[in-house]
Amino acid sequence: MSDPGADKPSSRSGSPDGEGGSPEDKLLLHQRLAVRELVDTEVSYLHMLRLCVSIRDRLQQLPQGDLDVLFSNIDEIIQVSSRFLPGLQEITSKEEEQVYLIGNLFLEFQEEFEQVYKVYCANYDQALQLVEIYRKEPDLQQGIQGIIEAVVPQAGPSGLSFLLVIPLQRITRYPLLLQKILENTLPDASAYPVLQRATSALQDVNSNINEHKMRKEVASRYTKVEPLSLRERLARINTHTLSKKTTRLSQLLKQEAGLVPRTEDKEFDDLEERFQWVSLCVTELKNNVSAYLDNLEAFLRFRPHECHLDIAGGPVAQYCSLTRDLQRDAFLEFKRKLEGLVWRPLCSLAKALVGPQNLIKKRLDKLLDFERVEEKLLEVGSVTYEEKEAQHTYQALNSLLVAELPQFNRLVMQWLGQILRTFVALQRDLAEQVLQRAAGSMTQLPHHHLSELAFRKLVEDTLGQTGDQLHSFRENFEKVLPPPTEQPLLPGSERQVQALLSKYGPGKLYQVTSNISGAGTLDLALLRGQIVALLQNKDTKGHSNRWLVDTGGHRGYVPASKLQLYQVIPSEKEPSGQVGLREDLRHSTAEPTPAPILPIPAVAQVVAAYPFVARSSHEVSLQAGQPVTVLEAQDKKGNPEWSLVEVDGQRGYVPSSFLVRAPSPAPWGWSLPS
Repeated sequence: MSDPGADKPSSRSGSPDGEGGSPEDKLLLHQRLAVRELVDTEVSYLHMLRLCVSIRDRLQQLPQGDLDVLFSNIDEIIQVSSRFLPGLQEITSKEEEQVYLIGNLFLEFQEEFEQVYKVYCANYDQALQLVEIYRKEPDLQQGIQGIIEAVVPQAGPSGLSFLLVIPLQRITRYPLLLQKILENTLPDASAYPVLQRATSALQDVNSNINEHKMRKEVASRYTKVEPLSLRERLARINTHTLSKKTTRLSQLLKQEAGLVPRTEDKEFDDLEERFQWVSLCVTELKNNVSAYLDNLEAFLRFRPHECHLDIAGGPVAQYCSLTRDLQRDAFLEFKRKLEGLVWRPLCSLAKALVGPQNLIKKRLDKLLDFERVEEKLLEVGSVTYEEKEAQHTYQALNSLLVAELPQFNRLVMQWLGQILRTFVALQRDLAEQVLQRAAGSMTQLPHHHLSELAFRKLVEDTLGQTGDQLHSFRENFEKVLPPPTEQPLLPGSERQVQALLSKYGPGKLYQVTSNISGAGTLDLALLRGQIVALLQNKDTKGHSNRWLVDTGGHRGYVPASKLQLYQVIPSEKEPSGQVGLREDLRHSTAEPTPAPILPIPAVAQVVAAYPFVARSSHEVSLQAGQPVTVLEAQDKKGNPEWSLVEVDGQRGYVPSSFLVRAPSPAPWGWSLPS
């Protein structure tokens, strides 16, 4: 029967080196020394962690992103150690059962140790890369070293490397310290199995940390997105990559044909389906917010309060004042918050999806490699080192995705929900702000006393009456043809018209009804009023909406809808024979055609077809239907697009296309039947 007090301190005293004592006393002494070493080193370790945080706060010359990589989650490690150390110190005061309690304490903190240290260890290599970069910059390295030596003199020239390795050394030392206590505990003591479990647990913690670190290293190779050009991608193709891709394709085809079984992994398939659904939600929301921002930008460009409505005071003034305030303050602030609190986080979220997407794609490739290696292993019984490495790569990727995809999906949904709540809150705040600003202006509107239902009915009735009037006007408008309008010839184009007339005859001449900007390589750019000759009433594809015309110098295609038949009107000076010929041509057409078009002579009485606002002192303003006198049918440089006119005693230039010959003294415009 074992002695129940075997692991209790002996009443017999012994020398520190154990001379003259029994074996039990020596074991007990070494056990106490091992426990004391555990406690003392834990106190020193927690103190060093806090010094690391102090140094981190003093390294102001480094960007925050670098500090986050260098010191990783050291704050979480401090929190765990700050709870672990008091429990350890409290246990040491209970000498009779302290070893048993130490084993239980380590088992209690096993999961927390693994969680915090695997994050730190996974980032350790990246932190060392930053340290190497700092060493290549002497001034920066000297500043960092000075801060570290002032706080931790024992760091020596190692500097950052000395500090960053401390957490790694501690987690790997825990199993050794427990093993030392276990070796100095009697096998039949009650604390022995607990210490065994604690030692094995801490060894598993270190193994799991190494496994997690290895998975992260494998994943980091495939999550990087390199913007490679086509030439760079082609340069990476070699016989090895071609062989791998060919083998994967062969394996995939055999699976599709049912020649070899496909590896089923329902757990991963469910996680991937969930991830793809989450990715689709993020993409759709990003597209919708992008369209919303575009529409908001277009809305902000529309400024009705800046338009001159020729209505002084009253509701219009109140509306303009309210709209101006909203445009300058409320809507701009809403747009700024929308971009900062919704759009940019949404873009960051979409960017965060790229890494897992690449890992999922790479897992499929590695799964094909893994299946091929498994088949070879069954057939041959052995595989090469490279094939074994492919097996390990697939297993690492699959384990990492299965372990982290659930958490990633959950975090993305939380992030997405927060973005949506923020978007809704911004909309609500904007509505409240608009209503608050509009409260004062609404009381001065003529219908402010009406309820919402009554006002809605008033608007519907008014719109209905206006719609009926518009419908009646449209019917009358369609029944009455407008009097023929004249498209003036461009000044200086009489000679060109005569050339086209003599070459093609009057039946082939057409006039451009509005400006044409050629979009295609064979399209022509023509001005309103220009005369062209019809060559063919369809294009090369047989479409009749584009006609081939000749301008007298260029040939090309123009829209048929912007051409009307040009009717040549004889002048008083022409011989009677020619007059008779053109009169016959004019009356030969059966369909109604526009009124005859006359070129504007050098000094002629014409009227303005459209209003024109002068933009400089060299121009003169026009009103539609206003009579003008053309002094020169071109500007000083001979450009026929501008004409010098006199209007109400003022002289200036106006666009030639804005002028037409007055057909008769009848009033300008159309008249509706009474």
